[in-house]
Amino acid sequence: MPNNRERIRTLLKGIETGDPEAVTVVNEKKYIQHNPLTREGNIGLAELFKRLAKTSPKVEIVRIFEDGDFVFAHTDYDFNVVEVGFEVFRFEDGRAVEHWDNLQSKAPSPNPSGHTMIDGTTDITELDRTESNRAFARSFVADVLIGRHFDRLGHYVDPAGYTEHNPHMSDGLTALRKELAESAADRIYQTIHRVLAEGNFVLCVCEGSLAGKHASFYDLFRVAGGRIVEHWDTTEEVPPIQSWKNNNGKF
Repeated sequence: MPNNRERIRTLLKGIETGDPEAVTVVNEKKYIQHNPLTREGNIGLAELFKRLAKTSPKVEIVRIFEDGDFVFAHTDYDFNVVEVGFEVFRFEDGRAVEHWDNLQSKAPSPNPSGHTMIDGTTDITELDRTESNRAFARSFVADVLIGRHFDRLGHYVDPAGYTEHNPHMSDGLTALRKELAESAADRIYQTIHRVLAEGNFVLCVCEGSLAGKHASFYDLFRVAGGRIVEHWDTTEEVPPIQSWKNNNGKF
């Protein structure tokens, strides 16, 4: 009997084939779709998969986690455009009933420290520290990214071994402090909507603005020894409400 993690693997890989059976994991009677540009229910997903299949898509599930009724995945998509994404699903009785995502164009080359948006550690450890790591990451976002207390970065980030996967940033505490200070006027975190965790990995879903435009920030942190040691993210502009195909909102 597949668990929810396996069900989402099957669903996402169905994008490659356009197989309508892949979306049967979704409970169409209850399904709430938060991607503003996708229609709700199995029909909406089946249409999307069929359309994407014509582009000979490739789907790589780089990391996948389970947190209670939620499954969240870090994905590498090659459709008619190449994107890195985070997918979040909520389950009831073995079927997906709600979905959120955040997609960003994949950088064509590594960042200044030589890392891509998806490489790095995938091993899930520290399962006994899931809740403490969740609370720690939430505190970091509230204190540093929303509160802008950049002087407290050393309390949260490992000064000796911080690895950064943002395509425009570099490794290390000093580089992170400099980047956050320089981008503070344009990159504004306002609200934490969800914090999902499994062991040493924590995904924070936030709302804010980038260069004055409504934006969604998904930040995945790896925690070790009580400090953040690795970070991946995607940022997506929230489309104007006139273009939405459902009324559920991005968050």
